[in-house]
Amino acid sequence: MSLPTYQQLTERTDAPAGSSWHLFPHHPERGMANFAGPPQIRRAAASIVEGHAFNLDYPLDAFDPPMSKARGIPHHRITAKHDQARDDVLDNFHLQASTQIDGLRHRRASGHGFYNGVPDDAITPRSPRLGVQLWAEVPLAGRGLLIDIDGLLRNRGTPLSHIEGPALTTDLLDDALEEQGCRVEPGDLLLVHTGWANWYLSTTPAERAEARTQRRATGFAQSRTFAAWCWDHRIALMATDTFAVEVLPVLDTSDFRHSAPEDDGMMHQELIAKLGLPLGELWHLNALAMDCRATGRWDSLLTVKPLNLTGGVGSPANATALR
Repeated sequence: MSLPTYQQLTERTDAPAGSSWHLFPHHPERGMANFAGPPQIRRAAASIVEGHAFNLDYPLDAFDPPMSKARGIPHHRITAKHDQARDDVLDNFHLQASTQIDGLRHRRASGHGFYNGVPDDAITPRSPRLGVQLWAEVPLAGRGLLIDIDGLLRNRGTPLSHIEGPALTTDLLDDALEEQGCRVEPGDLLLVHTGWANWYLSTTPAERAEARTQRRATGFAQSRTFAAWCWDHRIALMATDTFAVEVLPVLDTSDFRHSAPEDDGMMHQELIAKLGLPLGELWHLNALAMDCRATGRWDSLLTVKPLNLTGGVGSPANATALR
């Protein structure tokens, strides 16, 4: 499929500037997940060498309380009709409070609407438009490529100071790939390891409270350079071990201050609502990163299967890396 560059997307007049709306003729509401198909899955199968499986999800209640003050951990109740049987139920189950994937309902493009122009009145429970079930019915699968920014900067003697919530750049992605001897291929599912989630869960209660109160988290700078990097590499997923993929609070230098005023210039609308990029947040990447460093191999067969929830906005990732 011949597709425009990101620069050409920013020059569109038939759709929001910087968007991939209406460019995918098959499964249009899957967005950039369309870049990972049968050829990518077959190629990724070669990544399985030792036969090890890595869980990439934190427990549902790991982030207690969650970074987002609008979310909470689930309350697990076990029920019984009689003493020989058990059922269970989750109350207060926020689907995006722990390791999760943002669906294309998660953000509108200000002034334009949801991805591909899906109308607001279609974004309702049990309506299928843009729901996460589209990535459950045909799961995201392909070559998972881990990019170890944490390892890169530790090797340089300049480890990330997560209490400060540093902003990351695409130069760090390119530098880490060069150090690893890797390159991104179309359809790759990228896993960016920064160490933020591990830091958050292992740091002091005072530092966790400060990060949550200030809503401060390591992530990528809000820039068209980052959006272009993702689109021009034709990736099918951008997942990180950070809270929002992008840095918080939003930088004063954000390229999207005027186009995303409701979120002070957050990049989510550019990545989700315009490009249709699946975003993974709070992924559990430590064990996988350690194995990649030990083996010198950075790829895996990655499967991501959200909950088959018709009309879901987001979901636990249910992600597994096979190596």
